[in-house]
Amino acid sequence: MIYQGNAITVARSGDAIATLTFDLKGESINKLSSAVVTELEAAVKALQVENDLKGLVIGSAKDVFIVGADITEFHGIFEKGEEYLVEMNLRVHDIFNAIEDLPFPTVTAINGLALGGGCEVTLATDFRVMAEGARIGLPETKLGILPGWGGCVRLPRLIGADNAIEWIAGGGENKAAEALKMGAVDAVVPGEALEAAAQDILARANRGELDYRARRDEKTGPLKLGPIEQMMAFETAKGYVAGKAGPHYPAPIEAIKVIQKGAGEERARAQAIEAKAFAKLALTDVCYNLVGLFLNDQVVKKKAGQYEKQARSVKQAAVLGAGIMGGGIAYQSASRGTPILMKDIKEDAIELGLKESRKLFAKQVERGKLTTEQMAEKLTNIRPTLSYGDFGNVDLVVEAVVENPGVKDAVLTEVEGLVGEETILTSNTSTISITRLAQNLSRPENFCGMHFFNPVHRMPLVEVIRGEKTGDAAVAATVAYARAMGKTPIVVNDCPGFLVNRVLFPYFGGFSQLVEQGADFQRVDKVMEKFGWPMGPAYLLDVVGMDTAVHAGEVMAEGFPERMASMAGGNGKSAIQLMVENERLGQKNDKGFYAYEEDRKGKPKKVSDEAAIELVKSVAKERREFGDEEIIARMMVPLCLETVRCLEDGIVGSAAEADMALIYGIGFPPFRGGALRYIDAMGVAAFVELAEGLAEELGPLYAPTDRLREMARSDERFYSSQAQG
Repeated sequence: MIYQGNAITVARSGDAIATLTFDLKGESINKLSSAVVTELEAAVKALQVENDLKGLVIGSAKDVFIVGADITEFHGIFEKGEEYLVEMNLRVHDIFNAIEDLPFPTVTAINGLALGGGCEVTLATDFRVMAEGARIGLPETKLGILPGWGGCVRLPRLIGADNAIEWIAGGGENKAAEALKMGAVDAVVPGEALEAAAQDILARANRGELDYRARRDEKTGPLKLGPIEQMMAFETAKGYVAGKAGPHYPAPIEAIKVIQKGAGEERARAQAIEAKAFAKLALTDVCYNLVGLFLNDQVVKKKAGQYEKQARSVKQAAVLGAGIMGGGIAYQSASRGTPILMKDIKEDAIELGLKESRKLFAKQVERGKLTTEQMAEKLTNIRPTLSYGDFGNVDLVVEAVVENPGVKDAVLTEVEGLVGEETILTSNTSTISITRLAQNLSRPENFCGMHFFNPVHRMPLVEVIRGEKTGDAAVAATVAYARAMGKTPIVVNDCPGFLVNRVLFPYFGGFSQLVEQGADFQRVDKVMEKFGWPMGPAYLLDVVGMDTAVHAGEVMAEGFPERMASMAGGNGKSAIQLMVENERLGQKNDKGFYAYEEDRKGKPKKVSDEAAIELVKSVAKERREFGDEEIIARMMVPLCLETVRCLEDGIVGSAAEADMALIYGIGFPPFRGGALRYIDAMGVAAFVELAEGLAEELGPLYAPTDRLREMARSDERFYSSQAQG
């Protein structure tokens, strides 16, 4: 044994080949924490003084190779400042360079995921062999940083600047076949042949058949691109990537600049450029929030995983109510392998649901994600029916009929009598109380909410709503089914609007008040889109549907009269109500705040509509000009305050879950980290001061809670500096 640590061992075979194996004790994956990097440094030093070695294989004893650096350490490390970060990266460069400079050929055997720092380890060796099912990539730009351990230096020299920019700016995971085609790896073999393939490459290098020194020269020298080729490659890429990334995500463009600046340099200088750029990005708010988002996502997944462990499996599902929503739910279940019955009382609704499912599967075929045969096979997972005949074998039912308490109540009580004693019933309701819907059920412990967001196939969130009598088994099974469908479930307690709609409607309330005071709704949309929302509030209302918004607004007004009564037209008609009266329902009938035309792809495209502008003007009680910051404050403060109230009321279990629900459910700008992280970034005291100033003029929707005022006085935050949820 050459070296033995907690995560790394280095052993020597009889034929003078060393094997460095990553196997982090007590973990299911390998990651490059500070402690593991220190071990790697010691292991490489041990290799450097070993005599007569003929080669090194780097591999993993786990199902993955290395998933990257330990992201849970990032906030703490980044707080240490720019100088510390530059030094830290240069130290890691020294370790990886020592691997690259060993006096014998080296090869990495990539058996599973090799991401981020894990990918950069592989780039330090002379050769790479990859198992057929493995994936490789540099996802750092998704965290608001760039590859800082040699990815921006070695990858372009290995696969060319164009390909490297695509990998780094896109941040995706690449399949083995793609990596081989690009030249990122030298061979792709079945997993069981990986070790033999690595040994074969070393033998060929030692025989002189493969020139490992030429490989090193290529990776450590300047990029082989002339000045005109450089300009073409980098300037074209910058324009394209800037258009894709948008103004709020600087990391992809910075990565291109780092590759460009280092292109004409030797290894040491290029790595110094990379280390400095990494440190600068690591200190941005965007990076802080995106890392926080990753950590929050881990909290949400962990909680869902705990439910999943105690869940009975859902082998057969059913959806009540076909149409667009039912068809979307059926598609999602069928596409992920859970057979589903799709029941309705009308033949044409069944046909609409099947049409929706077929359309979504056809898109997968168009994109090359499925073959026609696979599509046909998955479609057999959906069984349309007009009767309850096969419901005796169903494990979980999703009721997705019209949003009307009487209709839902009738359907749920009917189906309860036709399913097994242990079958879980769920309601896809966006506003109706789960406790109320459970009143007439004989087994209310087997009932909970399962709120999907529209369009089902695109929106990642599912709210799992616990009523007063809902049992743990119902919640666990529903969470497990949502996960099996590829969704992110978040468990919330029952209240009007649950979590996401309860938080969204004060945002619409802020919008209604702005419009009443004479704000131009199109300008409000532009300001909020510039702030980072995928669409402004007027456009979002058109997508939600004006009649749906009015109904939900009435539910909120009834549930929270002090704050939300005005949203149901307590002080005269709102712009939203006026739209409904004038049959402007939004995208569902091609006219709302905007008019809608079909674009070339057949999708609705919004255009300005004079009739809507005049209608909204009739609501305005005055004409006022609002600055951008004032619009942002008046839109964001009510949304953030309602999120705070949901946390304080125990509707949601943690700050992490609240923020993730808003990002996954309504498109809260990810780079801002969520409503509670947004308050933290502003400072709780500054936020309270802003809210109190607005509350004096605009009323209770803007009033901070007593607990929030207390947090401001004692300088508390929703997240600790380590940013765990």
